[in-house]
This record gives sequence, structure tokens and C-alpha cells, in this order.
Amino acid sequence: MSKPKIGIFGLTGCAGDQLVILNCEDELLDLVGAVDIKDFLTASSVNDERAHLDIALVEGAVLSQRDEETLKKIRKRTSILIALGTCAVWGGIAAMDRDFSRADLMKMVYGPLNWEYDTSPARALHEIVKVDLNITGCPIEKDQILESVAHLLNGNPPLLPDYAVCTECKMKENTCLLIEQGEICCGPLTVAGCGGRCPSLNIACAGCRGPATDSNFPSALAMFREKGIPASDIARKLRTFSPSKLTPNGLQENS
Repeated sequence: MSKPKIGIFGLTGCAGDQLVILNCEDELLDLVGAVDIKDFLTASSVNDERAHLDIALVEGAVLSQRDEETLKKIRKRTSILIALGTCAVWGGIAAMDRDFSRADLMKMVYGPLNWEYDTSPARALHEIVKVDLNITGCPIEKDQILESVAHLLNGNPPLLPDYAVCTECKMKENTCLLIEQGEICCGPLTVAGCGGRCPSLNIACAGCRGPATDSNFPSALAMFREKGIPASDIARKLRTFSPSKLTPNGLQENS
């Protein structure tokens, strides 16, 4: 039986998620032995750019016409497309400017020759093509990518957390930085999977993994109000990684 054909791609981003894959160390040989990596420019100078793929993992956000065309070509040649990392899933840090005039920003950064640059407001992959699976993180967690690939190879949908980082903090018996120290912590609204890494180091969660779908928003908003933290402050912090705003009913993606 032939091995599943995989491609790993990067749009506009830092390549940190691809580096996580390359840094799998002992597991990398097992991964390479289980799949046929046909296209991975970051790791190989010899790539098959036309082969049909069973799985394509795409990192980075769409910030140019070139990115959009590349993503559409990847979508056409793969059966399963996985958005890899916060930029691909939510738009990431580059999406912070979506509420501002693109023309004004271009003039400010590039001056009178701004029209020469191929650039557009940052968009997540799902805003351009169909995405079959999201693996978020800034960067992604090594265990999640390995477990997800293993599940897919076995024909099963990966099981990824949809609960909040607070759950992981409670399991680790961390001191709650929001309740006990009044810090602006995004843990109640951010999807888990990092093991509560930042709060475990006494650093408030910055929301880098994007919003959790299973969060109790009314309860979270009540906690913020009790600590004198306006919802607007939390929303502003969350927007560092995902173009969302906090409303009384939860998170709402901007148009």
C-alpha cells in the first residue's frame, strides 16, 4: 500500500509552525517513514509541485494576491487541507490592521511607491478556501500535529480541545492571575492545547491560540467586570492574534 502523500506549505508568516514539524526530533523519522512528503520547500530543494496530495498543511495568513493564488492551487490538489497555526486559522498578528484604511497604511509604511507592492489585508485560510481541519497555536504544539497526523493516517478525525486554557490551569493547580491578581488574562476565552504554559510561568494568557468555542462568555465577562477590567481591554488583547471583538454574547469575527 502506498504511503499518504503530504505537502507542507507556508504563506505569509514566520515559518514557526514548519519549524515545529522539523523540530520533532525523535518522532520525525517515524513521521517521514509513515508518509510520503512530496512538497515541503522549507525542508527540501527537490519538490513535486504537481502531485495530488492526500493532506496539505498550510501555515501563514493570506496577505497578497500571490498568497491567494497559491492557496487556491493547493486546495485544488489536495483531499484534506489543514490550517496550521494561528495565522492560518485566525489571521494572526498581521490581521490587527483590518479596521484601518489599507491605502493609508501602505502610504505610511512604503511611501509614494506603495502601489508597487502586492499586498492586501490579512485573511485566514477559511476566508478564501474550504478548510478541513484547524490546528491553532503560535506556534503549534508538537504533540498536536503528531497526534493529528496519526489520527488521519488511521482514518479518524483528530480530537482537538475546544475548551479554554483555564481548564488546563486548574488541572495544574495554577494560581489564577485574573481572580487573585487582577491581571488581564485571556485564559477564560482562549482555546486550550498549550498546557497553560504562560500562566504556569506566572504570565497572563495573551490569547495566542485564538478563541475557544466552548467558553462560558457570560461568566468570563462577569469575572472581568468584578475585577474592574472592561470588556474592551480583553477584546483589544485578543485582537493581537485573531480579528475578533468581544460582545455581551461572546466573540464575533469582524467582517
